[in-house]
Amino acid sequence: MPRKRSFDGGKLIRMIEEGVPQSEIMKKMGFKTSMQLKTAYMNALIAEGKVPAIPGSRGASKADKTKEVGVGKRGSIILSKELVASLGIGAKERFIVRKTKAGISLKKI
Repeated sequence: MPRKRSFDGGKLIRMIEEGVPQSEIMKKMGFKTSMQLKTAYMNALIAEGKVPAIPGSRGASKADKTKEVGVGKRGSIILSKELVASLGIGAKERFIVRKTKAGISLKKI
């Protein structure tokens, strides 16, 4: 994967606000495609605080959702009452358990 190009975000924003044509901006800033220019412009706007960043979905709120569970003497997985309630699991519900690359997956039947 190629390295990220470093550029002056403030200069890019000023050029676009002044109405400089796209082809001229691309020549001056060294972008090869319009997509590179648009991505750089969006990143510059985010860095300047003019546009809020879009939070990622993977691992963004991971700390809030992780809970420790235990394994009992008979091999049963022990979940706290609070965790069961927060997951919306009711009594006598059944699950399919699968081993995945990430760990363990539970799926309601």
